[in-house]
Amino acid sequence: MNRTNQLIACLLLPLLQILTACSEQNASNGASNSQKTVASYLETGDLNKLKSRGILRILVPLRSERRLPRSGNLLDAEQEMAANFARSLELEPVLIYVDQFEQLIPDLLAGKGDVIAANLTITESRKQQISFTVPINHSTEHLVTRKDEANIAKKSQLENRTIAVKAGTSYAETLANLQQKHPAIKIQTLADELNTDSILDQLVNKTIELTVLDSKLLAEAAAYRDDFNISLPLTRERPQAWGVRPDNSMLLETLNRFLNQEQLVRNQNVTYLDDLDGIKQRKTLRVLTRNNAASYFLWRGELLGFEYELVKAFAKKHKLRLEVIVAPDHQQLIPMLKAGKGDLIAAFMTITTERKEQGVSFSRPHHYISEIIVSRADDDSLNQPQDLAGRTVHVRPSSAYWNSLQQLKNTGIDFAIKAAPETMETEEIIARVATGEYDLTLADNHLLDIELTWRDDIKAAFALEDIRKNAWAVRPENKQLLAAINTFIKQEYKGLFYNITYQKYFKDSHTIKKHRDDRIDLNPDGTISPYDDMVKKYAKQYGFDWRMLVSQMYQESRFNPAAKSWAGAKGLMQVMPRTAKELGLTQLNDPETGIHAGVKYLNWVRDRFEDELHVKDRMWFALAAYNAGAGHVQDARRLARQQGWNPNHWFDNVEKAMLLLSKRKYAKHARHGYVRGTEPVNYVRKIRSRYQAYVRLVKNS
Repeated sequence: MNRTNQLIACLLLPLLQILTACSEQNASNGASNSQKTVASYLETGDLNKLKSRGILRILVPLRSERRLPRSGNLLDAEQEMAANFARSLELEPVLIYVDQFEQLIPDLLAGKGDVIAANLTITESRKQQISFTVPINHSTEHLVTRKDEANIAKKSQLENRTIAVKAGTSYAETLANLQQKHPAIKIQTLADELNTDSILDQLVNKTIELTVLDSKLLAEAAAYRDDFNISLPLTRERPQAWGVRPDNSMLLETLNRFLNQEQLVRNQNVTYLDDLDGIKQRKTLRVLTRNNAASYFLWRGELLGFEYELVKAFAKKHKLRLEVIVAPDHQQLIPMLKAGKGDLIAAFMTITTERKEQGVSFSRPHHYISEIIVSRADDDSLNQPQDLAGRTVHVRPSSAYWNSLQQLKNTGIDFAIKAAPETMETEEIIARVATGEYDLTLADNHLLDIELTWRDDIKAAFALEDIRKNAWAVRPENKQLLAAINTFIKQEYKGLFYNITYQKYFKDSHTIKKHRDDRIDLNPDGTISPYDDMVKKYAKQYGFDWRMLVSQMYQESRFNPAAKSWAGAKGLMQVMPRTAKELGLTQLNDPETGIHAGVKYLNWVRDRFEDELHVKDRMWFALAAYNAGAGHVQDARRLARQQGWNPNHWFDNVEKAMLLLSKRKYAKHARHGYVRGTEPVNYVRKIRSRYQAYVRLVKNS
């Protein structure tokens, strides 16, 4: 790109970002209008009635926390399929979030929605209320016990035992039927907002004695935790399906035709070696990657990552679902691709001769990098390669860095190259340099850019001379796929979408820039923010100390209602648009709406934690969950218990575990994967500090 084009791009990029934001706002407004339309009527008619309205209302349970798909599992797969079904009929899909799971069927029958897109186990009592589609899945319900529990081999052994399940679930019906044969069995009702991990945590903590879960959920949990036993099966394998009203026969017939076709092409965890035509036939693109801050991660319930967003755009262009498969380590990426466990690798893989010889073909480059020697911030001794003499550089042996350092060493510079674990991401190696555990490392400049947006204890010493190329990798025989990827990269590289996405991950600060200094003082009119009265209104409604909310608002947006974070959060309380929509709110840049959305969401995440916790710790957990996601906090509580720390205390206990979740050793066993733990830890500490200052300044009026 010549200097004139570079100048034009620099001038246009801010304008294009504004236009993109406007487009997002318009899309949000459209969703809002649909939501209002849906809320204004009840409809129990069949497909012809739905077509006359032009809308399909999809009833889904409000999720306690999105998870991180790692094994090809589609996130929100049911909602996606239901939306595709609606579009196939030229209907607008609108998600209707239902707070309580047991309310799904009553809301359907009342005409508040048209189809339940949730894996409902088909039971006799449910069949008497609604009509079910063809099965989506099958599962068996099992008794679940603690590790130290003696084996339970017979149902009669459950007499005088207490089994805890959520009301309105198939588990509750299973236990009610079992109780008829064994009346001494006791049933305890769990809160509806508890997810699988929360229930298992209560089991492990001995808050509950026994529970029941289905085989698919248990298999998923067993992939990352081993503190429970799958015990006695309580049912045979039973089908799970979607639901419609009993008299909606046309809708049911049309939906069954769609689902039958979808099920035939749905990935059943088999290997594929086919090219793009085969991928299009099964409608699913499988990408192999790594769970790290550059490629793919979960933040505030949203899937993010530069490689993830780029490959998602490629999949969308070809009308494919995207399934993400996280390799256990970097060494496994190419073997997994060759074995047919994925269709392409998108993991900032550097093109090298050695990797080509392993049997992969690379796309045209989608990213160019310099390799940078990384040192501690106070190390001023490194300015050129010769200064490495007598030093030690830690890198993964399978990385391109290892070859680069070997070539440099062959020039006669006497330094040591030591192996870092293959499971360790570059950011973790950099963290070890910062603490002094490792002397130096070599990192791509974009990975270092990410670290420098968060920390100031490391620095770039100098760059190696050669420019390296990152690309996607495919099997050599998949020439159609390679050609399609090359066309996509040629069109997108350095274009609007690419530039904005690159800026988002590697150039913008991942913490909101300060708009004024951090002085804590009263304003001349006696307020601590421009929005005290609004905050007090919602603090009273949801039961918070208003000064805590103002402290959080300052931390989120510095009282700027137009603030937008690098990840897309908006408004005074920096709520993600999708989260706000689930809460029934839009227009986040409006100060009052932004405050209401933030306080309502904080109240919602506070309810993810037990009432029995100390009120302060419950508040700290809620704030950490607001910042990073409730799932990451629950992962940290579980890890704290394993480390011998108190899982019910945030400071000096769970916060320490949160820091460990940025390490591959611990993140790979966490349901929600990698998280940069320093962010929620600092977030809670800064809010607490400001809150304490506000308490000294202002009475609780």
